[in-house]
Amino acid sequence: MNSKALPRQINNIEVGVYECELHLKFRLIEEKSLLSDREQLLQVLLDALTEGSDEFLETLQTYVKTREISELKASPQMRRQLMRLRNSTDSCQ
Repeated sequence: MNSKALPRQINNIEVGVYECELHLKFRLIEEKSLLSDREQLLQVLLDALTEGSDEFLETLQTYVKTREISELKASPQMRRQLMRLRNSTDSCQ
């Protein structure tokens, strides 16, 4: 799974660390062999969900919960990335 965020313009925005919880329930028509590879299955599901329901995917239930958390709860790598992001937005102003 690719964890890189999509590139976007950053103009004077505040960033923080968020904990996100996502519960999905859906029906899917897919090849049986795909179900044995969790990473590939997750990627296919995320791609399908971003495209929206169609004749192969039927969303039954979606629940999303997010909350901002202390930066100290983030991993050291995530904290470094947050500092880089903040530094890059400061230099662009």
